[in-house]
Amino acid sequence: MPGESNLKILLQSLKPKLNEGDYVFISLPEINHISRADILFEFKEAEGITIILTKEKAAHYKLAYEFIASWITLTVHSALDAVGLTAAVANALTKHNISCNVVAAFYHDHIFVSTKDATKAMSVLQEFSKK
Repeated sequence: MPGESNLKILLQSLKPKLNEGDYVFISLPEINHISRADILFEFKEAEGITIILTKEKAAHYKLAYEFIASWITLTVHSALDAVGLTAAVANALTKHNISCNVVAAFYHDHIFVSTKDATKAMSVLQEFSKK
């Protein structure tokens, strides 16, 4: 089934879900010593391999981090070529001074916000379904 690309439908159907736990972003030159089962996300950049994993797993591997995030999944199945979803979400959160880091996967978009902002971010995102 293809993902939704109509922005109005996407926003009304976001159904954000706050996932349990605290998550951290880490950049490493290589990740061979980390079990793939422990990695939520990885992306190769010129400067290193960025991974996202739970704060507990980072402690297990003795990895340093700077930012502790909460993970919100937008449960609507968004098309990879949908236009405006990330911008609309980021703009709404910006109006409430909430920083967000977005990861787009095949079925869903995932928003990482500071743990202190998680409850407010959920409230902001839930407003889209009321419009």
